[in-house]
Amino acid sequence: MKIRVTKEFRFDMGHALHGYDGLCKNIHGHSYHLFVTVIGEPITDISNKKLGMVIDFGDLKEIVNREIVDKFDHSLVLNESQKEEIIKVEGSALFERYYLLPYQPTCENMIADFASRIKKHLPEDVKLFSLKMYETPTSYSEWYASDNS
Repeated sequence: MKIRVTKEFRFDMGHALHGYDGLCKNIHGHSYHLFVTVIGEPITDISNKKLGMVIDFGDLKEIVNREIVDKFDHSLVLNESQKEEIIKVEGSALFERYYLLPYQPTCENMIADFASRIKKHLPEDVKLFSLKMYETPTSYSEWYASDNS
């Protein structure tokens, strides 16, 4: 019997879309709302302290916080092609936490990256089923394992 388990996470992050033809080319921020769903069979071994669980919610929380939230929360995320702009202000008091990524930091690209980061750390018998990430209260992207196999 397969069961899906979902945990939600929230983090705030700034970004800018390099070369974009609208307002999002400027640094701005979002309050992201990420839903992580995994799938597996509940543990049936009565000697296991996690009997009946697909994954301990605390274990899933530790993985997602370590790989996503702790890194990106209150950070500025930019395409690595914007390195020159960062160098110009680096060392100033504007910010300390920033990441240069090898892709445009859109909601779509970030969710694909996050899926890759999370999958590597799940127990062998637990699979990432889907991610859903809201960038605004009315706009989100989704990633499904079944679409990416």
